[in-house]
Amino acid sequence: MTSNGSRRAFVLALGGAAAAAWPRAARGQQPTMPSIAYLGARTAQSDAPMLAPFRQGLQDMGYIEGQNVTIDYRWFEGQFDRLPALAAELVARLERREADGLPVL
Repeated sequence: MTSNGSRRAFVLALGGAAAAAWPRAARGQQPTMPSIAYLGARTAQSDAPMLAPFRQGLQDMGYIEGQNVTIDYRWFEGQFDRLPALAAELVARLERREADGLPVL
C-alpha cells in the first residue's frame, strides 16, 4: 500500500507533467514559421546588395520573409570582438525555437 506522502508526490508529479505538456500542446495548434539566422560582417546597408538575391532565392523556394519564414539578422560591422556574443545570441534564439518545437533552417 502506498503512503499518503508518496501518493501526494506522485499526484503532484503527474499534475506537473500535465501542466508542462499543456502549453506545448496548445502551441502545436498554432502555425509554425521556420527561422533563419543571418550574421553579417559588415552593416545592414552594405549587405543589402547581397541580401536581395538571398531573399530572391528563398522566394524561389517558396519562402517569403515575414509570411512563412523569419530571418534574425545581426551585424558585427567589422568589429570582430562582437562576433562571439552576436553568434551566441543567434544560436540561443534558434535553440529556444527548436526546444519549442518550431522549425529552424
